[in-house]
Amino acid sequence: MSEKTGLQVSFVTITEDHLGQRIDNFLITHLKGVPKSAVYRILRKGEVRVNKKRIKPVYKLQLDDIVRIPPIQIAEREEFVPKNLDVVTKLEEAILFEDKYLIVINKPSGMAVHGGSGLSYGLIEALRVLRPDERSLELVHRLDRDTSGCLLISKRRSVLTSLHEQLREKTMEKNYWALVDGQWDSKDKNVTEGLLKNTLQSGERVVRVNNTEGKPSHTRFKVLERFDECSLVQASPVTGRTHQIRVHTQCRGHAIACDDKYGNQAFDAAMRKMGLGRLFLHAHDLSFYHPKNETTMRVAAPLDKALVNCIKTLRAAKS
Repeated sequence: MSEKTGLQVSFVTITEDHLGQRIDNFLITHLKGVPKSAVYRILRKGEVRVNKKRIKPVYKLQLDDIVRIPPIQIAEREEFVPKNLDVVTKLEEAILFEDKYLIVINKPSGMAVHGGSGLSYGLIEALRVLRPDERSLELVHRLDRDTSGCLLISKRRSVLTSLHEQLREKTMEKNYWALVDGQWDSKDKNVTEGLLKNTLQSGERVVRVNNTEGKPSHTRFKVLERFDECSLVQASPVTGRTHQIRVHTQCRGHAIACDDKYGNQAFDAAMRKMGLGRLFLHAHDLSFYHPKNETTMRVAAPLDKALVNCIKTLRAAKS
């Protein structure tokens, strides 16, 4: 995408990266910091032109289209995420893989993937500060705030579209490691209970098993290691429902350690005595087809110190 900018008007020439994208969605992404209402206002007033012609918000961009964008105030991202914030600068060290098309990062536990719900910023906003020249950074998928591990971010819309297709077609493989209460039955390899999402009056999201009204869900499980009172399992979600792994382990009677929403209080208390102070759920590795390099990639994220130390303590205590 080539661009000429000035104080008055900017012109953008569309490349294959934005081919087929609606003009309203293109502007919302391109004009980071501009309210959606302002984007639709300049479209409605005809201030945005494509090849010198007025267009509707549903217009789909074509190769070599020249988009005229009127002068519009864009909020500086730095106002929302201070560059000297320790947690932001540490994200640079958490990048597991990066090229000009995508990033795989080892998301730390306790950091939301995006701002909202009282949070001024999240991981994606922080990355946009670290990579100010990348105008199209977008989350490919999400992780719960307290879950750590592999998170995929695209730098190009065409890459985002391809990776989303892999998620829909279930060709992207994601493996999580979880420490669960009790001894997981090795024969219990597939959990397929339907999941229904509810929102409480407080705004909190809670997911329950409901095979009648819930969405079809599927998680594959494998035991990695056994301890006296718990098991380390690998959970591989086939579908991508909210809190899927956490609820599928809970419904089998094996809640994940230190899960404040779906956990077992007695088990959590025992784990905290061993020094575990966070949810033991980690997106360990991710396999996907790189849309541009045309190769299958596998990226693994190391466990943080809290999880490593917990496993060491459990091994030492094993009878």
